[in-house]
Amino acid sequence: MDDADLLRYSRHLLLPEIDVDGQQRLLDASVLVLGLGGLGSAAAIYLAASGIGRMVLADGDCVELSNLQRQVLHATADVGRSKSASAAAAIRALNPGVQTVEVDERLDEAGLDRLVPTVSLVLDCSDNYAARYAVNRVCFRHARPLVSAAAVRWEGQLCVFDPGDAASPCYRCLYPDEDAQADQSCSANGIASPVVGTLGVLQALQAIKYLAGIGDRLIGELLVFDGLGMDWHRLRIPRRADCPVCSAAGRS
Repeated sequence: MDDADLLRYSRHLLLPEIDVDGQQRLLDASVLVLGLGGLGSAAAIYLAASGIGRMVLADGDCVELSNLQRQVLHATADVGRSKSASAAAAIRALNPGVQTVEVDERLDEAGLDRLVPTVSLVLDCSDNYAARYAVNRVCFRHARPLVSAAAVRWEGQLCVFDPGDAASPCYRCLYPDEDAQADQSCSANGIASPVVGTLGVLQALQAIKYLAGIGDRLIGELLVFDGLGMDWHRLRIPRRADCPVCSAAGRS
């Protein structure tokens, strides 16, 4: 780190849990943000501010006016622009030291297989179940930690899955039936904008703690938030012995 970095990240350096070594780990890290909507907007901007060295920004959509109620990474002038380009520009404006890689496509499993091995950690900020199941499979295939969140209406949930932890379950353990998931999209059900921002910020926090090697990483647990009642619940997620993704049989 040079003098400018020491000043930029000085409030992190004052934290004994992070200090110089932890900040250097963040600067050396590479993160894939899958989805640059409400979750990805909040997560990406805080990761950039915190000094993640390289960010792969993946989204195949363009910014729409209806996005701006909650997708705070984008501005009115960005309507019609690809979300990956809009996000990269906002990140560079905030922290030009962050290397950004724009991926303007809806990644399928083959595309994820190409990108996931190139990063240290993945944030699943996607808005559909097919993408969530696919990124879960690929992260376990390539042994990359996955920070997953979802939010709709007034509720949200957060969990961390770590293929490097022998006791860690995966997303398929939490939702074993890929064909049984109902439409829980924001476009069909609505979303209170600060709720999705809250979950995205928590994704960034968990990613920072994981990469710096500090704190409670929430592995094997589900954090559930009710924004109307202001209730938080923390639930254990058991690993399924017959899981086709993370069980011994699934990994063989």
